[in-house]
Amino acid sequence: MASKSPTNATLLNQLIDGTAEFELLPSPAKPNNFSFGNRFFARIGSSLSGGSSDALKKVERYSVQKVTGDGRCLFRALVKGMAINKGVALSARNEREDADELRMAVKEVICDGNEKRQYKEALIAITVDESLKRYCQRIERSDFWGGESELLVLSKLCHQPIIVYISEHEHAGGGRGRGNGFIPIAEYGAEFSKASKKVNPRKAVRLLYSGKNHYDLLN
Repeated sequence: MASKSPTNATLLNQLIDGTAEFELLPSPAKPNNFSFGNRFFARIGSSLSGGSSDALKKVERYSVQKVTGDGRCLFRALVKGMAINKGVALSARNEREDADELRMAVKEVICDGNEKRQYKEALIAITVDESLKRYCQRIERSDFWGGESELLVLSKLCHQPIIVYISEHEHAGGGRGRGNGFIPIAEYGAEFSKASKKVNPRKAVRLLYSGKNHYDLLN
């Protein structure tokens, strides 16, 4: 008799304590993945994965604000973007300190508190690649590289819509004849861009992701 499939609650517990087992199955089609180190970051949907007609409809135009690449780039870009949306200018010191506070906020939610089960998607993204214990050790470092897991947490924790883009040139694989616009590949916290009884609508922070594992800010 075939073994009974585990419930969602059981699977989540296994993911958290590192005992979950996975079977890799062949995919009928090769996806376009953007990897952050060895971790899955975002998958471009079929409408963006080939040709130019659908992809070019999604091209948007922004200016790029460079962010220091010291391992904090995701967190730096987020605090810079949120500050700009509020009309606040950050000093270099405040940007670094606020970036570290965001990183530690993720650690408190995922590693230290009882709220981690509210962030199931982030837990799954983390524990597919490594144990939660190992993750919690790494995130204490100031040069910890953030990615999809941290975006899932921070969009919800800060009630902040976040949209991640790649350059049109990078989407084309560096091919010639393309423009210098940007294509959205992932969105987090979209519900916070809409007005509700509990919160006012928030303006999205737009991040530019580079295949070189770096984030800049778009505005």
